[in-house]
Amino acid sequence: MSNQTDETPELSVIIPVFNEGDNLRPLVERLIPALACVKSFEIVLVDDGSSDSTMEVARALNAADPRVTAVSFSRNFGKEIAIAAGVDAARGKGAVIMDADLQHPPEAIALFVEKWREGYQNIFGVRRSRETDSAARKWLTGHFYRLFAAFGEIGLPEGAGDFRLLDRVALDALKTLREQARFSKGLYAWIGFKSIGVPFDVAERNAGQSKFSYRKLTRFALDGLVSFSTAPLKVWTYIGMAIAAFALANALYYVLETLIFGVSAPGFATLVVSITFFAGVQLISLGVLGEYIGRVFAEVKGRPLYLVQERVGTQRVGAAPAAPTAGLSARTEQAKF
Repeated sequence: MSNQTDETPELSVIIPVFNEGDNLRPLVERLIPALACVKSFEIVLVDDGSSDSTMEVARALNAADPRVTAVSFSRNFGKEIAIAAGVDAARGKGAVIMDADLQHPPEAIALFVEKWREGYQNIFGVRRSRETDSAARKWLTGHFYRLFAAFGEIGLPEGAGDFRLLDRVALDALKTLREQARFSKGLYAWIGFKSIGVPFDVAERNAGQSKFSYRKLTRFALDGLVSFSTAPLKVWTYIGMAIAAFALANALYYVLETLIFGVSAPGFATLVVSITFFAGVQLISLGVLGEYIGRVFAEVKGRPLYLVQERVGTQRVGAAPAAPTAGLSARTEQAKF
């Protein structure tokens, strides 16, 4: 196969991977024929600190076809950060972002490319159904989209995810967004550009299990709401006003009761319940403030989004090109930080 690493590929395919050693070969075997719709391409695997054979397989794939490249993190930074690293590494005029488990069908890329050539710059896949999800996950996902639609600063197309094609102008826009708490679905919508959805059917996972537990999904949803909405902060103003109005009305009631019927002994249970309720309200409001303050704290520290341990067949990621380093091969480079 011809070596296309020295020329600018028409399309990059960004694939975040975490312990996906069993999925990489079947994925690439289906992906390369599906990319016949473009003149040239590169496949960028972003290893998010895997502990299995992921990087061994990535090196073997690169040895067989230099168009398959890889970036390996020094530790697990999370899928959202892996996507950001893939965007940094992509050299194509456009880039497809997809998962490694073959739930995103490679054959759908040809449909994305058609829309791209029609002038669309942000082409996103829309799931036709969620039959592969559990009932609980369907319920939680549906409620999240409704909550985000009600309080979010931007609109999210329901059923749209990371599976999409972005034009170079959209990729360059994403590269300027360096926030630590990343909610990629919101970032795709925030950058805008000419967008269109392409329906696709989600397949069963090829091998392994999903890395997203319900705890991680809940945290991810919270990141999305906090990153793109100030409603959780504002709502406590209204709650405080409502509680103050209730307290004033209650005080007025007791004044009238005392004037008309005389002094009545207050109930101990009522006092305990009232104190506990208002203490809980205060703690919840402090927790909401803490979520925002914690994100501000993470941003002001100014740490890099990720650290790279190894690069296979790629240029330096996230930095200006540097002079060749003695003792390092052209294909595989060990990053030192």
